[in-house]
Amino acid sequence: MLSYQHAYHAGNFADVHKHLTLHAVINHLLRKKSSVTYVDTHAGRGLYPLDAAETTRLREYRDGVFPLWKSRQTLTNEPLLNDWLEALASAQPDSSHLTYYPGSPWWMGHRLRKGDRQWLYELHPREHQLLAQQPFQEAVERIHGDGLKGLLQRLPVKTPRLCVLIDPSYERKTEYLEVAQTLLSAMRKARHAVVLVWYPLLPAGRHRELLDELRDAGLRKIWFGEFIRQSPGEGERGMYGSGMLVVNPPWGFDECLAAAMTPVINLLGASGAYRSGWWVGE
Repeated sequence: MLSYQHAYHAGNFADVHKHLTLHAVINHLLRKKSSVTYVDTHAGRGLYPLDAAETTRLREYRDGVFPLWKSRQTLTNEPLLNDWLEALASAQPDSSHLTYYPGSPWWMGHRLRKGDRQWLYELHPREHQLLAQQPFQEAVERIHGDGLKGLLQRLPVKTPRLCVLIDPSYERKTEYLEVAQTLLSAMRKARHAVVLVWYPLLPAGRHRELLDELRDAGLRKIWFGEFIRQSPGEGERGMYGSGMLVVNPPWGFDECLAAAMTPVINLLGASGAYRSGWWVGE
């Protein structure tokens, strides 16, 4: 199925949660000098104009990144969130106006150092075409193909470290188990990799298939963070929250992220909550 286009949802509350988590992980990875290969298995188009036809249809960014952007002058006391918002400003043609929301390829790629590499996979033909037009560095490789299969085919990497983001649409019910199986296979090939997995919180609760598969496989050092924006109403079908897994998380990143999520919850989810901890082992 190739119907999903993230432009309809760019900058929503789940993007904020996902990319703030990714930013926190990368901050900690960059404390060491050794090079990193970054892999994005579902890259999308990389950069989303907020005035695009798809984005303006739902305007989900208005209840996501926009309240944070408007309040950025009052959020300077929270280091991680302030740093994230400053990076967001640097992605704008005019840093005083929010006109673009950068996708995960940008959050990974705008900080590449000498020796770092980045692989961006995108299967949707139109999305890949738009991704190919983005002015990324030479170290960024854009691949039109299945990111889950491509990741396994190219492991292990040549750099000392590896960071992977797995972020599918989950439009197909089988994707939860496919992600779990890919993650387990990847860890057998690169057991020290830092892998982030995003998953939606939906009333059907299918994300538990992913979590249970990883738990039953005995994979250790899995941290989770869930942004519950609202309690799921009876009979509702929409996404009520956003989840992130981090395998082999950098030490200390979770405390920085938890502190940053406090003002996020206050601004984006009046009735919401944030919870985190170890899913399997420590």
